[in-house]
This record gives sequence, structure tokens and C-alpha cells, in this order.
Amino acid sequence: MSLMYGKEKDADHDLAHASDPGFVAFFSKLPKKSPTEDGVVRLFDRGDFYSVHGQDAHYVAAHVFRTNSVLKYLGAGGKAGGLPSVTLNYTLGHQFLREALTIKQLRVEIWVPAPGQGRKVAKFVLQKEASPGNLQAVEDLLFSNSDVLSAPIVVAIKIASSSGPDKAKVKSVSIAYADTSVRELGVAEFADSDLFSNTESLIIQLSVKEAVIPTGTVSGKTDRDIELNKLKAVLERCNVVISERKPSEFTPRNVEDDVRKLTQTEGGMETSNVKSFPSPTALAALINYLALTTDPSNFGAYTLRIHDLARYMRLDASAVRALGLISFEAGGTINKSSTLLGLLNKCKTAQGTRLLGTWLKQPLVNLHEIRKRQDLVETFVDDSSTRRILQDDYLKLMPDLHRISKRFKKGVASLEDVVRVYQVVLKMPGLLETLSGIDYEHEAHRTLVKEVYLELFGTHSEKLTKYSEMVETTLDLASLDTHTYTIKPEYDEGLLALAEKIMEVRDGLDGEHRAAGRDLGFELDKKLHLENSATYGYCFRLTKNDAKALSKNKKYIELGTTKSGVYFTTKTLKLLATEYQETTDDYQRTQSGLVKEVVSIASTYTPVLESLDHVLAHLDVIVSFAHVSVNAPEPYVKPTVLEKGESSLILKDARHPCLEVQDEISFIANDVEMVRGEGEFQIITGPNMGGKSTYIRQVGVIALMAQTGCFVPCSSATLPIFDSVLCRVGAGDSQLKGVSTFMAEMLETASILRSATKDSLIIIDELGRGTSTYDGFGLAWAISEHIASKIRAFCLFATHFHELTSLDQQISHVKNLHVVAHVGQGDGSQERDITLLYKVQPGVSDQSFGIHVAKLANFPENVVKLAKRKADELEDFAVGQDSQPEHSDEVTDAGMRVVEELLRKWSQSTSTDGEDVVMEDVSPEAQLEELRRCVEEFRPQIERNAWVQTLIASL
Repeated sequence: MSLMYGKEKDADHDLAHASDPGFVAFFSKLPKKSPTEDGVVRLFDRGDFYSVHGQDAHYVAAHVFRTNSVLKYLGAGGKAGGLPSVTLNYTLGHQFLREALTIKQLRVEIWVPAPGQGRKVAKFVLQKEASPGNLQAVEDLLFSNSDVLSAPIVVAIKIASSSGPDKAKVKSVSIAYADTSVRELGVAEFADSDLFSNTESLIIQLSVKEAVIPTGTVSGKTDRDIELNKLKAVLERCNVVISERKPSEFTPRNVEDDVRKLTQTEGGMETSNVKSFPSPTALAALINYLALTTDPSNFGAYTLRIHDLARYMRLDASAVRALGLISFEAGGTINKSSTLLGLLNKCKTAQGTRLLGTWLKQPLVNLHEIRKRQDLVETFVDDSSTRRILQDDYLKLMPDLHRISKRFKKGVASLEDVVRVYQVVLKMPGLLETLSGIDYEHEAHRTLVKEVYLELFGTHSEKLTKYSEMVETTLDLASLDTHTYTIKPEYDEGLLALAEKIMEVRDGLDGEHRAAGRDLGFELDKKLHLENSATYGYCFRLTKNDAKALSKNKKYIELGTTKSGVYFTTKTLKLLATEYQETTDDYQRTQSGLVKEVVSIASTYTPVLESLDHVLAHLDVIVSFAHVSVNAPEPYVKPTVLEKGESSLILKDARHPCLEVQDEISFIANDVEMVRGEGEFQIITGPNMGGKSTYIRQVGVIALMAQTGCFVPCSSATLPIFDSVLCRVGAGDSQLKGVSTFMAEMLETASILRSATKDSLIIIDELGRGTSTYDGFGLAWAISEHIASKIRAFCLFATHFHELTSLDQQISHVKNLHVVAHVGQGDGSQERDITLLYKVQPGVSDQSFGIHVAKLANFPENVVKLAKRKADELEDFAVGQDSQPEHSDEVTDAGMRVVEELLRKWSQSTSTDGEDVVMEDVSPEAQLEELRRCVEEFRPQIERNAWVQTLIASL
């Protein structure tokens, strides 16, 4: 977010006047909270700007203004010993609120002056509280002109343990969630593992922002505390804000009455026996935390449903990161082609973008539903003309009906909202005509389009017919071109009479203007101006020079003088101005009552608008899928998706959708063939940067795209339905949370082993690098063998442990692949050059290329040479450790005696005339010549001993 200073010119001055020592004393008594420690920021509303104080001021200075020069100090004479303070104008304050809640994951409090105080405000009261999962109080401040990517979901979680049939402890997790944007409550209850893998999947499916859990004891040593700590680790891994509440809040005391108040009688579930629902305790805590029953507009507005984990593919947080679905770091925001969401988001509406984000986290496992989406996408892939018309002429102009409906429900909608809905109604006939004119290449798709779009749009259009009649009857449509939203005077007799009176008064004002012009001899509007001044109401204005003419005529009354001239009036003008003001006020009051009436009538159409909103969003996402599929560098293909266990995974010319669209990249496609029973477990070896990670991740991305109903980046594709995609990719450092790199790796892998089934797709990249080579290899082997022999899931395992490739000798359905690298001799160089080909082929990589890659990264030459030498030494050492002696002890001993005798003979031959000669005094050439003579003399003995021959050969 790019932020400006944006500070009100005199905000600091106003703050100094508004904050006497009384405020400093008041602030010092507030409970200590800070963004860094407690995750809470306090803003104080000063009327036309916000102020922040204490540690919050330092935080805002550092993260918003990025300088401490904006800090001011209250008290202590304005010096550094006072209370640190920073001011933010409303625009910048709301930008900061949005970033704090949606990206920084902070809680926010907004305080307003306590009533009954003068200009020097000393006491404030808490007006609004918001958290990443509960934005209800600040929605109008944050999202009036922009939209969040997905609704903020908050969950309450309660863990219970019970004994199973075999007396083993079974962990039961009760979860309640609330989506306040669509006013929906959900409940779920399921058994879970020690690592909370099912809970993690639900958090990913629902895009949870905040979790309410019961507090533990101070010691944290009880079984319940240990479970809560494990749960917190999962929540932190998913970037979920944790709010702890007293265990007493997790009791279903009044939950039945509360749910009955909040839900519709004709809702999706019978509410008479809420306590028998899953998760009544969690539901009670959630309703209490969000204070849903304190807002009467919520009564009867919520629906209640049970969430079934098995309806969607399960994803863990590691998979979301590894497959690049969204950017966690940006708070789930769209990031063009670097994430799958950014790549596929060619949606034209805000509601379409939100639905796309939901679909990507909830891939389908129902084959019928997957094929329905695929057929709809294919319809718009085949008919590019209809697709373009829908995008440019209709979807692009659709407002966010979901947000407008919410404004209607809250009673804060305006005439502009009424008009925006009316403009949608006007577009409906053309939209229906465009969809009716689709050019079908597959006649079977005609019925599907009719069922999913035409019938629903037709029904909604009929229901909104009276809405458009109401708008045309009540609103002044002629004024819409100037973005003015008013009631048509003819709609109400009283309003019409006031409108006629206003016109009559305005005629009188114009008449008085003409009379004054004739009297003073000034040309109207060039010299003599009739103005509606904010200070004086309707009056005349002349320049200071021209105003000299007023002194000769006493009927003109001077009102005041400014730089722009002299303001004056007459008795008649004064009466007319007063009458105009009074009539206009009456008109506004009357119109205001009529506006409320019109908005109230419009709000009765909210259920239709919400349903229409969902159909528009669905159409927008399907058309977006078609757009991306057609406009990719190589067009996507419709995948053949089959039931679980029925199919192998076979992809021809598979590509990574995000990488292939990046500039200056010519992507190398690869085939993927994972045949059930023959090669569903694949080990991929090869050099770093050779494409191993891309290869295995693109399979996961393609599987996920296929199950959302989108086309995939291949020339042909056949896949089974996967119940989950589980990933262990990269080193997930969590030192700040007290978890080592290796521990994080093991936790993620343990979660995979506990939750994977034979219908899962497992992606593992470089497992075991966080510990010693021997331990890492041992773990990699054991994990691979367990997945391949016990789980029998589809698995892609990229590794640098070449020894792991021998697993295919033990298990028949393990298959070895390698990424190809060409090694050649450079011209006039002793070094080998490496060329990475990014092709994946059967077999094992026969060598490692780490030092070559270091050379490509421009390591200093001496470092590369040292690395090569040390690697060779380690390899020789390993060979020496593992190999059997080449010669017997007798041969070796005899050979050593020959060498000793030869060296003794050579050293003696360097003495002349019985006198010792220092070796350094003899020239190297003479020494070498003497050594050759000695070797020739001992040649028969050398040729008879194999050990000596090996020694000489190595030298």
C-alpha cells in the first residue's frame, strides 16, 4: 500500500488544543496494549482526524510514514518526555485501518469523545472494535469504495477427547464459523489426528481469518493445554489470528434462543433443538464473541448449515503456499501471475473475484459437478464472440450487489444504491438475449446453460420488473447524467407544491437581480453577480471598485467585504432569500422521508438481489476460466476427469500455468505418466535449477485446476479425482515461533503420513535436508517406503539422495525419473560446462551438479576450486571406507619393502666420494635422472608386485 503523509494542515495544532493534561492522565490509565505485543491498535476520533498515542504512535510512524519526524509529544512542554502522538486524516486513517485488519492481522479499537465535554476533550469512550475475522463495526469505513478479496470468516473451536471402541483416545473437534458478510452460521464436528490435519483443511477451505479458542492454564502442562498448543501451531501456520476466551463462554446456555432469534424460521435447518446440533458449545462462544444478538438487524437474517469436510478436496497450508494459490504475505490479495488466483482472475465483478478465491480453496470431489463446470467453460471457449460481449458489455458494468444488499439490510442504503440496482435491471434483457444467442458446438451444452443461467436470470428479471417500475415512478431519471439522485417532484403532491414554490421564489430572485442591474447600470453576471453565499444566503456581489456606486443609493444594504468583492442585498432580496432557504429546507425534509420510503421498498428485493449476485458471480468465474484458457501462451485443454481409483494420471506436454506467462521465459513442457499399480510413486533426481520443483508442483496445480472445473495447461490430460493434495516443499523456517526448520519439516511430513489416503496426491521436495546427510537419507527412505507400500498414494518425490533411487528394486510401482542436464567440454578448458535442458526422462541422474550450479551463480573461482577438491576428497574417502582392499597383506608388505629399498638406494646415490651431499644442492634434473636409473634397476621387482604397480599408476 502506497501511503502519503496526508496529514491535515493544522491537525497537530488542533490536537495540542484538544488534548490538555487531562487526556494524558486519561490515556495513562488505559490497559497497556501495543501492536507488536498484544496485536491491538487504538485510534482516537478527533472529529475530522484520528490521533494515535504511545507505542501505537511509534508503530504508525514506522509503518505508515516511515519516519519519526511526524511524532509530536503531548505534555512535558511538547518535548520527548511527553506522550508520543501522531495524527492521521480520515482518508489515511481508513487506509491504515484496512491494512492493519486485512494484511497486518491486527485488532483495532476506535475511541470517541465522552459526551458532555467542552473543546478540551479529556475523556474518550470505546465506540468500535474490529478484528481480522470480525469487520462488522468498520465495514462502511473500510470498503465503501473498494472490496476485500474474501469475506472475513471467524471460527470458534472446542476440542474434546473420548474413548473409542478399543479404549483408545479419540479427539473430537467442534467448530462453529460465521460469515457476517452473507449472514451465515455454520457448524462442523469431526474426529481429528494429534496434528489437527482435518482442522487445517477446514481453515483453508473457509479462508478463516480469526479463531476463538478457550484459554489454557498458566503452566500449560495439562493434556488440554498440550492440545491447545498444537492447535495454535496449526492456526499460526495458516496465518490465523488467535483470540482466547474464558472456557465458561464455551457453554451452550442460551444458544438455542440465540440461534432462533438469528435464523429464519424457514431456514435450512430446524432450530427447535439446537443443542443436538454439532458444536453447540463452539456456536455459543462464537455468537457471544461477535455479539450478534445485540444488533436487531441480524434477527431472522442468518442461515445455519452444517459444513461437510468431504465435499471438497482437502488442502493444507503447505499446499496453498507450494502451489501458489494465493499470497499469504499480502493477506490473500491478488498478485497477478505470481499466484494461481492472480493468473485465473480475469473476472469483471467484485463478487466474481471473491467466488474464484473460494473455488480455488474448495476444489470439487463430485465428478458430476466438475463436469458441469467444465462443459460451461467449454461453451464460452468455443464461442469467443459471446464471451467478449458478456465481459465488456455486461459483467464489466455490474455493481457488487452483495455489498448493496448488505447496505439495504443495515438500513444505510442511499438513492444511489437504488439507482445502481435499477441499472442492473435495465441490463438484464440484453444479458438474456446474449446468452440465448450462444453458438453451440456441443448441443448438449444448451440444456446446461439454460438450467444454470437462462432460467435463473429470467426468473430474477421478472421479479425485478416491479422494482424498475417503482424507480421510474419515483426517481428523477433525467438528473442521473449529472450523478444527482433525487425524487421526482410529481411523485408526491406535497413535494410538487414545494418544488413549484421554489421555482416561484427563484423567478423572484431573478427578477430582483434584473431590477438591481437596471438601477445600478451594471451588466448581469459580468459585473453584478447573484450568489448563494454560505454566510449570507442569496445576495449580490460587486468588485470593490464597482461597489462605490452603492454609496449613492440607500436601498442597498452592505453585508461584508472580502477579496472577491463587496456583498450586499435589498429588503426584497432578503425576504426572497429567507423564503428560498425555508422552502428548500422543507423540500429536503419531505424528500428525505420519501427517500426512506423508496429505500425501504427497494430493500424488500434483497433476497432476489443476493440470489442474482451469486448467479452473476458464477457466470463471471466461468467466463474468466474460458478467457484464461483461450489466451494462454499455448491454449489450455479440457481434462478428462474420472472417479477416484478408476484412472491413472497422464498429462501430455504439461506446463506450469504461472511460469509460462512470465516475460522472457520459453517454458519446456513435460509429459507426466503415473500409472496406477505401475508407477504412481515417482522419484525425481537431477541438478538444482534443473526443473524438479517446477515439474512436481505443476502436477499439483493441474490437478487442482481440473477439480475446480477449469481447463488445464496440457495438450491432453486424464486425471482421477484426488481427495487431497498434500505438500512438503521448501524449508518452512519458524524460529520466531520457536519451531526449527527441521522440526517444521517433520511436522508437515507427519501430517501427510497421518492424513493421506490412496486417493491423495502427495508432493515432496527435498525432504531430510535439515539434518545430517545420513539421518536425512534414513528418514527420506523410511517415509518413501511407507508412502509407496502402505498408503499407495500418487506421490512425486524430488530428492538429492541418489541412493533413494534403489527403492525401485524393492517396490515394483516406484519409478525413477531425472531432469536432463547436458555436460560438455568447453573450448580450451579443463572444466566441464553444464546446460540445463529442463526435460524429464526415465532413469536416474548419474551425477550431481551442485558445484556447476555454484559456478553459474558466479561464485569466486578459488571457492569453486576448493569446493571441487573437497568434494573429490570426500568421494575418495567414502570409496576407501566402503571398498574392500585391492591387494592381500603379503603383496602389500612385499611391495612396501621394494619401495623402501628403492628410495634408500636413490638417497645413497646422491653421496659422492663417501661424503654426504645435501639434497637441496643437487639440481632437480639430476635428482630426477638418478630416480629413473634406480627405477630401471628395480624394474624386475616392480613388475613382480601388483601393489607397487598400482602405486606408480596413481602417481
